[in-house]
Amino acid sequence: MTHKKRSITPIQLIALGFLIMMILGTGLLLLPISQRQPGSLSVINAAFTAVSAVSTTGLTVVDTASTFSTFGYVVLCILIQIGGLGITSIGAGLIAFTGRKLRMRDQVLIQEALNYPTMKDVQVLIRSVLITTITVESTGAFVGYFLFFQQFGAFRSLGIAIFHSVSTFNHAGFDILGGLTSYHDHIGLQLMTTAENILGGFGFFVILDILRNKRFYKFSLHTKIVLTVSAFLDISSTLLLKILEGDSLSWINALFMGITSRTSGLSVASVGDFSNASLLLISVLMYIGASPGSTGGGVKVTTIFVLIRTMLAFPRGEKPGAFKKRFPSGTVQQAMVICCMAFGIILIIVFLLCILNPNLPFQSLLFETVSAFSTVGLSTGITSSIESIGKCLLMAAMFSGRLGTMTVVSLWFRKHRQTILTPLENIAVG
Repeated sequence: MTHKKRSITPIQLIALGFLIMMILGTGLLLLPISQRQPGSLSVINAAFTAVSAVSTTGLTVVDTASTFSTFGYVVLCILIQIGGLGITSIGAGLIAFTGRKLRMRDQVLIQEALNYPTMKDVQVLIRSVLITTITVESTGAFVGYFLFFQQFGAFRSLGIAIFHSVSTFNHAGFDILGGLTSYHDHIGLQLMTTAENILGGFGFFVILDILRNKRFYKFSLHTKIVLTVSAFLDISSTLLLKILEGDSLSWINALFMGITSRTSGLSVASVGDFSNASLLLISVLMYIGASPGSTGGGVKVTTIFVLIRTMLAFPRGEKPGAFKKRFPSGTVQQAMVICCMAFGIILIIVFLLCILNPNLPFQSLLFETVSAFSTVGLSTGITSSIESIGKCLLMAAMFSGRLGTMTVVSLWFRKHRQTILTPLENIAVG
């Protein structure tokens, strides 16, 4: 009797790569050279920081600016960059730049890592991904250098500008400025950060589609949905946050917070002081997240759009779609599964956190969990107060959120063809 050898799947290989980087990052951050005061960082806090960096979340249990040395900043910056692009994308991109053709296995890995819908033009895509990343991050660092120059001088402002640009474009949410609340009146920094957040949130193949086709009517259905839904969410969240928080937020602050709530999680205001309505709004924005193929998290704007269009079309007996195109039935089912499973994972983790941390407010625990799973990084300020086991749960949420809901499921279940057709029978629902 022969047994088929079970080989590792591309999805499992990607997950293993992220896990290895998190372990290596933990070890590097524990080195005395990485800390301002050697020995001040515990293993659990080092692991939490490494997982947060590789998952491009930005949740912290220690103050990044005062805890880590220059070497520690470099380690975090590298972890964020690798976490944002993925080891597969970086390695394949370097191969593509040498002119060599990618193997089929490499192309499959890239397709899975970037959530690219087709195998077509994968080699062109990966080259474009690296070019776009280098261009946007270099531009952000160049502009940031002049913004920070007067305050920090030539050498230090360069390092801060590079770190801030990498963290922003990859939606990591880390900063080495001791928090951005002191920059709530700095319009230039907020506009630059917002621009990088928007570009990073669009996703690489949306940017490539825009550069190729130039005009809206020529864009793919995916690009049209990403652009329209992102614009709607950014405008509506800005208006709502301004109305809810009043004079405590300027219009530029409201715009900044509305956009970063779906992307990087950088904050120019104390989120813990926000009203309950604002916290609920931000939680919804974090849950939605950015777009597929981007460095952001959440269930993605396209998923929510497909779900809403399906709910509107179903009662009228119509097929869901948009821009004179219909959605495949498989896409509708996948959107439903992603939203339900993400919601379920969040509820389970919040329930366990409530048991482990009975003295912490429920709303804050819910906010932190959504932020972790959506890899946003906004916090009400209770992250460091959570018990060690609770921190491990948040690490699992960040890891799962970076991989994506469907990827996490695919780690344990392989697709197979259904050979036996079972009979249909209606049941009552609703």
